Amino acid sequence: MKFHVQQALRALILLAFSAMIASLHWTGELTKFINPKYESLSQTAAILFFILFLVQLTRVISFTQTTHHCDDSGHACCSHHDHGHSVFTRKKWLAYLIIMTPILTGFFVPAKILDAAIADKKGGAFFLTQQSQPSKIEDYLTSNETIDENIYDEHDPDPKLMEEKQEMTKKQYEQLKQQLSQQTMLKMTDEDYTIYYEDMHQHLANYLGKQIQLKGFVLKEDSFTEKQLVVSRFLITHCVADASIVGFLTEFPEVPTIKEDTWIEVIGTIGQTTYEGASLPVIHIDDWVTIEQPESPYLYPINIRMSF
Repeated sequence: MKFHVQQALRALILLAFSAMIASLHWTGELTKFINPKYESLSQTAAILFFILFLVQLTRVISFTQTTHHCDDSGHACCSHHDHGHSVFTRKKWLAYLIIMTPILTGFFVPAKILDAAIADKKGGAFFLTQQSQPSKIEDYLTSNETIDENIYDEHDPDPKLMEEKQEMTKKQYEQLKQQLSQQTMLKMTDEDYTIYYEDMHQHLANYLGKQIQLKGFVLKEDSFTEKQLVVSRFLITHCVADASIVGFLTEFPEVPTIKEDTWIEVIGTIGQTTYEGASLPVIHIDDWVTIEQPESPYLYPINIRMSF
């Protein structure tokens, strides 16, 4: 009987990957890295890693002496392929270290929430000037996928369903936009934020003078006046690597007293202004309060099935 250290190490790595993904699901930390719609895919990956771990266990201990021949001529390809029986080398240690790095960071490094510093690296408030291009707004806030046709009732969408599945057909999406636009008080929850955001930038005239309530973290720019800041959110399409900034320019006297990255909830009136030559909505704040960072700070686009 012989114990193979490298085979055992490979089994341990497979088990660690499976355990790390399972742990992210268990703690709810996974949504800080990926869009929740990919949770089933990551669960599948965790199961596959565990199955591979079980298969790898059969190679950890051998009871008979085995030889490895790659072809009839002898060991022609064995010098090019590692079957887990060769000695450890510096190159091999480096390869294992690279593979183990995401495991170690996943277990021991807490997830960092994207903040104003990351927003600055992504262009800061430059996104405000891009919102004036209606042709890009819908693609920015939605993704097109085949989904169940009967998620919402045509006349009375259930808000509980919106919390569970941000998916709908193109027709349902347009109907929901119309219903929301008729509200006199716009309460922008995480579930309907992107709907309001898209329609407001495309049809701002329909919203002028209405009251709005929303929350986000403070983003400031040198080009702003002393009474301006952006109440911002990060929108994640697939994972944090593709996170984009969305938000609204706001105006109120207390802006100088609020630090960047502070989470605030505001109530105000929707108006119109220009910023660097672009026409965009502005919220004149009537009331505001600082809040704790939400447990789920990110927004996710609504999945739409395009119908023709």
